[in-house]
Amino acid sequence: MPEGYLALVLHAHLPYVRHQDEEHFLQERWFFEALTECYIPLVKTFNQLIGDGLFFRLTLSISPPLAHMFQDDLLAKRFARYLDNLHSLAEAEIQRTKSQPHFNMLARMYRDWFEEAYDIYQSYDRNLLNAFKKFQEQSRLELITCGATHGYLPLLSEQPQAVKAQIHYAVQAHRKAFRANPKGFWLPECGFYPGVDRYLADAGIKYFFVDSHGLLFARPRPRYGTYAPVITPAGTAAFARDMETSKQVWSATEGYPGDYDYREYYRDIGYDLDWNYIKHFLFHDQPTHTGIKYYRITGKTEHKEPYQPEWAREKAAIHAANFLFNRQRQVESLKTHMDRPPIIVSPYDAELFGHWWFEGPQWLDFLIRKTVCDQKDIELITPGDYLDRHPDNQPAVPCQSSWGNEGYHAVWLEGSNDWIYRHLHDAGRKMVYLANKFPRARGIKKKALNQAARELLLAQSSDWAFIMKTGTLVDYARERTNKHLENFNRIHNSVLSGRMNKKWLNEIASENNLFPNIDYRVYR
Repeated sequence: MPEGYLALVLHAHLPYVRHQDEEHFLQERWFFEALTECYIPLVKTFNQLIGDGLFFRLTLSISPPLAHMFQDDLLAKRFARYLDNLHSLAEAEIQRTKSQPHFNMLARMYRDWFEEAYDIYQSYDRNLLNAFKKFQEQSRLELITCGATHGYLPLLSEQPQAVKAQIHYAVQAHRKAFRANPKGFWLPECGFYPGVDRYLADAGIKYFFVDSHGLLFARPRPRYGTYAPVITPAGTAAFARDMETSKQVWSATEGYPGDYDYREYYRDIGYDLDWNYIKHFLFHDQPTHTGIKYYRITGKTEHKEPYQPEWAREKAAIHAANFLFNRQRQVESLKTHMDRPPIIVSPYDAELFGHWWFEGPQWLDFLIRKTVCDQKDIELITPGDYLDRHPDNQPAVPCQSSWGNEGYHAVWLEGSNDWIYRHLHDAGRKMVYLANKFPRARGIKKKALNQAARELLLAQSSDWAFIMKTGTLVDYARERTNKHLENFNRIHNSVLSGRMNKKWLNEIASENNLFPNIDYRVYR
C-alpha cells in the first residue's frame, strides 16, 4: 500500500453553443478553441502515456452540453473548417516571417500542430468521446458527469424538481454516451447545499466534490480534514479540494502557469497583426484569438520576449517534479496522524491545460511519468478506487459552499445577475405544473413539453450568470437567458391554449437539440 494517494480531477465543461443558421458564429469558437488547445492535446498526452506502457488513473468529468457538442455533426463540420483556416493562416505566417528565423520556427510549429490536431480528430471519427470511451475501457480514466446544463444547484434548490432534473438528465446522458453509470458527480461550480446528496444518491451517484471549506466546516468536523472523504446522511461520499495543490496551480501570483518562460496567452496575432490580413482566414468582423502566439510571459510589464518552446518544456518538467516533491512531503507529514493513506484531491478546470496554460498537457505528462516511474510513496487514484479500498469513512454533513470567489454564492447571485432567478423559479413552477397537468401527453403536445424542459434547462446554465458577473460578453449571456425563457413561456402558453405553431416548435427543437431522449415527466 502506498503512503498516500493523489486524485487528479479534470472538469470539462462548456455552455451549449450551437447556432445552426449562422455559418461563422463567434461564440462557437469557444468550443473550437477548447478542442484545438485542450481536449485534443489531452488525448495526445494520454495516448503517448499508454503507448509507453504506463498505467495511470485520472478522473474526468464531462458535462452533458460538452458531450453533446463533441457528437454534433454540424459542429464537427465547422470545426474541421476552422482547423483548415488556421492551417492556412499558419502557412501564410511561414511566408510572412521568412526573414525572421525565430518567428518562422514558431509559425512552422503551429502549422504542424494544426495538422496533428486534424489527424487526431479524424482518427476518432470527429468525435472525441470515442477517445475518452477508449481510455475508460483501458482503465486509465474514471469518467463522471455534471449537472445537465451546469445549473448552479444551491440557487435552484427552492424547487426540488429542478435540482432532480439537472441530476437525472445528466446521468441519463452520461449512460447513453459512455454505456456506463457514472460513479461520481461534479457539482457545478462545486455548489453544495445539505440535502442535494439525497438526490445524488437516488440517481446512483457514489461520490461528489466540495471545496475545502465545505468539508472543513462539516458537522461534525471531519477527523482527517480534507484528506479523507466523509459519508453524508444519504450515503454518498464527499471529497474535498486540497488547498495546497490548488494554490500551486491556480494562484495568479504563485501558480506555475505564471512562470515567465511559459507562453503568453494574451499576445495573439489576431490582435498584434493587421486585422485586414487576419480576417480572411477567420471570417469574423472583429479581432479575436487565433491560437498563434509568438511571445512568452517575460515579466509583469507590457514588454514581451519571443517564446522559446524548449525553455517552456524544461520548466514544465521542473514544475512537475516540484509538484510531486511537495506531495511527497505533504503525505509524509499526514500519514502519522491517520489510520489510512491520505488522499490529496486536486481538481482543475480541464481548459486550464492547453488553453490557458499552453504547457499544461506537457506538465501533466511529466507529472504522471514521474509519479508512476520515479517513486513509490504516492499512487494516482480515482475517488471510486479509493472508496473500493476504504469504504468505511466518517459520517458528516458538509456545509453549504462553492469554489467561487469568497466560497459561497456571491459569483452567481449579485447585482449584475440576480434578476434571472425570479424568472428561473417562475419557469420551474410552470414546468412542474405542466408535467402534472399533462402526465400522458402524446404527439405534438409531448414534443412541446419536452422542448419546454430543454429550454428551462438551458436557461438555468450557471455560465450565463458567471459571464454577467465577469463583465465579458454580457449582452450574449443576457440574450441567451432571455431567449430560452421566452421560448419556454411561449411553449407554456401554447400548450395551455391548445394553439401550437408547429413550424416554430420544429425550428427551436432543431436549434436546441440536446438531450434527444428527454422526458418532461421527470418534473412531475
